[in-house]
Amino acid sequence: MTQLKNMDSADGFPEELIDETAVVSPTSGGRRFDQVAAELFADYSRSRLQQWIKQGQLVIDGQQQTPKYKLQGGEVLHLKARLELETEWQAEAITLDVVFEDEDVLVINKPTNFVVHPGAGNRSGTLLNGLLHYCPTLAGVPRAGIVHRLDKDTTGLMVVAKTLKAQTDLVSQLQARTVGREYEAVVCGIVTVGGTVDQPIGRHRTQRTKMAVISDGKDARTHYRVLQRFSAHSYLRLKLESGRTHQIRVHMAHIRHPIVGDVNYGGGMRIHKGASVELREQLIGFERQALHARALSLLHPSSGEPMSWSTDLPTDMQCLLKSLENG
Repeated sequence: MTQLKNMDSADGFPEELIDETAVVSPTSGGRRFDQVAAELFADYSRSRLQQWIKQGQLVIDGQQQTPKYKLQGGEVLHLKARLELETEWQAEAITLDVVFEDEDVLVINKPTNFVVHPGAGNRSGTLLNGLLHYCPTLAGVPRAGIVHRLDKDTTGLMVVAKTLKAQTDLVSQLQARTVGREYEAVVCGIVTVGGTVDQPIGRHRTQRTKMAVISDGKDARTHYRVLQRFSAHSYLRLKLESGRTHQIRVHMAHIRHPIVGDVNYGGGMRIHKGASVELREQLIGFERQALHARALSLLHPSSGEPMSWSTDLPTDMQCLLKSLENG
């Protein structure tokens, strides 16, 4: 049924043409066009299919219809669309720490000071640029397969989809909250007991580059437990139930335990009375948020098998913890 043809565009960059057909089951009579299409063309996201329907690239018996069109059953759906390629961004030879790779996914251990996606002021030197060089076929997957992000200075594990099918599946898993993500962080203050922060997050009312806990924000839950306590800091393990922008940083600041080094949400550097010279130097010199994406788990997009990965703390956080232990 599926035909993927490699074609050359005018600028010599390879393109792929999707050419697929499917027959609507009689039991689908009375259902919406886009709903049935999402089941028959499961390799593609519903939003992408809706776009193709509106553009006339996914038709019913040769006729363009709206996404809400009610089917009768027995119709032939024909999808003929050209995949959008990541031609806007340049591939760059950037060293990537690949933890796992197969035909469907890549798992990357991201270092600090590494932007995930190009944007204003960061059009090169990003993870996306490196991915396009490491795996050129990712040019045929939106955002080069990136399905979730880590902040520039947050280290740790990220999963990247290598195919459209894998991307659609992983996005669905993220939305269903079946992807497990565990973090470790060093925060200011002594956290006496673990718990859950269940507070909605949205764009800050006045500082538009920041997020904040606001009443009409999107639901967000962060679970945390204490791994170790120090004189004026705590070492935590955190688990995301949702995945809002800056979620852990916002939630920890909200409960007055901001992450060490987080100038955006934690305010100025906090050095407690009696801290050793070594610890003072460590805290002053720690120029990023002490946050690391330690573990990642998900269901494999093709096999459905549960998979998990973990990675050690980066050297800077290990040194910070050692200094905290020494006082």
